[in-house]
Amino acid sequence: MSADHHFLSPQKDLRAGVGRRDLLKLTGASVAALAASSVLNTSPAKAQDMASDAANFYKSNEVNLEKVVFRNQYAMNVAGNLFTPKVGGRNTRSPAIVVGHPMGAVKEQSANLYATQMAERGFVAMSIDLPFWGESEGQPRNLVSPDIYAEAFSAAVDYLGTLTYVDRARIGVIGICGSGSFAISAAKIDPRLKAIATVSMYDMGAANRNALNHSLSVEQRKQIIAAAAEQRYVEFTGGEPKYTSGTVHRLTANSTPIEREFYDFYRTPRGEFTPAGSSPQLTTHPTLTSNVKFMNFYPFNDIETISPRPMLFITGDQAHSREFSEDAYKRAAEPKEIVRVPGAGHVDLYDRVSLIPFDKLQSFFNQHLA
Repeated sequence: MSADHHFLSPQKDLRAGVGRRDLLKLTGASVAALAASSVLNTSPAKAQDMASDAANFYKSNEVNLEKVVFRNQYAMNVAGNLFTPKVGGRNTRSPAIVVGHPMGAVKEQSANLYATQMAERGFVAMSIDLPFWGESEGQPRNLVSPDIYAEAFSAAVDYLGTLTYVDRARIGVIGICGSGSFAISAAKIDPRLKAIATVSMYDMGAANRNALNHSLSVEQRKQIIAAAAEQRYVEFTGGEPKYTSGTVHRLTANSTPIEREFYDFYRTPRGEFTPAGSSPQLTTHPTLTSNVKFMNFYPFNDIETISPRPMLFITGDQAHSREFSEDAYKRAAEPKEIVRVPGAGHVDLYDRVSLIPFDKLQSFFNQHLA
């Protein structure tokens, strides 16, 4: 998942009777399914050297940027960054693309890069903050709500489709990491999304129900759900909220490869970004009590009904998340295509411009939003 939901953040024990180490493993396993060890009171270890060709904060002199706000069906303000080509961007009715950020991230992490690159290629492109994250509304912060996340993509179409310089019949979407599953969820019931592309996709439902490679047992899943349910009493009576998953804030000699992969993006200057008014300690971490809502999220059910609208799945051939793109591709109906980027891991496709197949994205949308 992305900023995602990987390992338990350094919080207090979540449930009496479950040891801290076991609970760290259980909650972190709900997404990453790797041995998530405690990250408190340890000396930092060096992150992996993955900064080569990384350009998360890329800016272009060829596009204009405008910050926008629009309402969703829940009367919540959704924040977006609207990118238009400087040459002819508002003088014609152009195709448009909505770009969704990784789960737990914000639009300034990966989504802006993709939107900027697509605007350079002639599209109107808009990155959005999912509700409860970044500059979008929603309380409490960091809440998980798959339905409201998917609605944000339809609300973005509402906004783009009413701009005079956008052809509302030619709107597509790029969903990165967790947003890939939210974009698919939206597209199943919003035929205005004419072409759907996902990058390093996580099926946030399957990731939480089963973990990677189906390594989470039903009994472990039930323990996670029970811990979240008990925490609801605490918060209902005024207690402090707890947070889960997300990217670790410190590495140790025992940190897993996936921990290091996400740390290198979210906890270093490569991709670290804290929205105004937010706490750095809470970036990427959803609330424990709401995260279990992903257990009821099945974005790939009925994915074949998106046809005949085209779908493109992009994944790294070394990505730990590759199983989700391959599952979606197998279930989807034609027209569909999967691209496995040689040598790329999951997070590589967030910002490593030498690996991200922008030309493929351009040709896909040129063809299907023609």
